[in-house]
Amino acid sequence: MKILTVISGKGGTGKTSLVASFASLVPDRLVLVDGDVDAANLSLITGAREFESHDFSASKVAVVNPETCNSCGLCLELCRFQAVAGDFSIDPVACEGCSFCAFACPREAIEMQEKVSGRWFVSRTPYGALVHARLGIAEENSGKLVTIVRNKGQELAKASGKDYLLIDGPPGIGCPVIAALSGADAALIIAEPTIPGLHDLERILSVCRHFGITAAVCINRYDLGPEQSKSIEAYCLKEGLVMVGKIPFDRAFVDSMVQGIAVTEYTGGALLNRISGVWDHFLNVAEQLSG
Repeated sequence: MKILTVISGKGGTGKTSLVASFASLVPDRLVLVDGDVDAANLSLITGAREFESHDFSASKVAVVNPETCNSCGLCLELCRFQAVAGDFSIDPVACEGCSFCAFACPREAIEMQEKVSGRWFVSRTPYGALVHARLGIAEENSGKLVTIVRNKGQELAKASGKDYLLIDGPPGIGCPVIAALSGADAALIIAEPTIPGLHDLERILSVCRHFGITAAVCINRYDLGPEQSKSIEAYCLKEGLVMVGKIPFDRAFVDSMVQGIAVTEYTGGALLNRISGVWDHFLNVAEQLSG
C-alpha cells in the first residue's frame, strides 16, 4: 500500500478538487483521508455518507467545585489568562488548560477535566472509505487530530487490502501538515502560478526535505500566469523536482463543486486527460521512490 499526500504551501490551490478527481480514477482501490481538520471539505465533493462518529479530546479545562471552594481568590490572582470569573467559575474558552490554578488551590477545589475539542468520522464514498474530522472553533491540537484520522485511514486501507491511502493535506507548513506528511511514500505539491506561489512552493518543499519525503509538483491553473508558471518550472528543474503535469483553468471545476461531484465525474475530454496524466505520472514517481 502506498501512502500519498497532496499538499500546498497555502489554501485555495485546488488540492481538494484534485484529490477527489484522483480518487474517481481508481475507485475501490483506496482509502481517502481529509487532513484539513480545521476546514474539511473533501466530503462535499465525494458524495460521502457518514456511518461512524467519535469525539476528539486532546486537552483539559479547569472546573471549580463550588462545594469545596471557599472563594479565597488565589486562582483569580494567579491566572494569567483571565479565565477565572468574579464568582470563581472558569471560562472554558479563555482557559488554556495549564493546570496552574488546580495545583495552587489550597482546598483542591479545582480539577482538570477532559475537553471535547471536535469529532472525527468515517464515511462511505463511491470511491472508498473517507476518514475526516471537524475541529471545534478556536480549538487546538489539530496536529493530533490529523494523526488520528491518518492512522485510522491507514488501518482501514491495510485491513481491506487497498492499494493507496490518499491524503488531502492541510495548507501551510505547520503541525497539521507535518502530521499529514508523516510516513508518506511521496507527496504531490500543488503550486499556483503567482509570485507568492513560488515562495509557498519553496516553503513546503523545505518541510518535505526536512522529513526525508521526496515531492513532485503540479501547477494548477497554469495558464492564468504563464510567466510565473515558467519560473516555477525553472525552479523545479534547478531543484531536481519532478514536474508531473500542468492543469489549465477550467470553469468545470467550479460547476462540479456546485453539483457536489468530482470534476472528472462532471466532464471529460482534455481536462480529464490532463488530470489522469498527472495522477499516472505521480504514481510512477511514487513507485520509483519505493522501488
